[in-house]
Amino acid sequence: MPIKYLIDENLSSVYQEQLKNRVSDLVVLRIGDPNTPSIGTLDPEILSWCEKFGFILVTNNRSSMPVHLADHLNNGDHIPGILVLRKQANFGQVIEDLILIALAAVENEYQDIISYVPLKK
Repeated sequence: MPIKYLIDENLSSVYQEQLKNRVSDLVVLRIGDPNTPSIGTLDPEILSWCEKFGFILVTNNRSSMPVHLADHLNNGDHIPGILVLRKQANFGQVIEDLILIALAAVENEYQDIISYVPLKK
């Protein structure tokens, strides 16, 4: 199954635009887009949506997302993955790494875990 990204509402829409410009067939949606969670949706509901539709969440929520993921997994649920932007993340490197992940990841490589981008500190 190809990687699909859901960009958190707290990230600039430029992430979505640049990913789509660089890899035209990559599915990249943003919270608030049609058929996605609406802006202001609570994190647990976003994780459920990602599970249902097979999207990896891209977010800068480093504080509460680990707690929400633990709760989600404790309920017997799963998620394709969460990619959290590192503090002081370089925009260009984040885009490059998201493309690399989308093109090179093996199926379920990011399932049920939080990984950080850029991949290298």
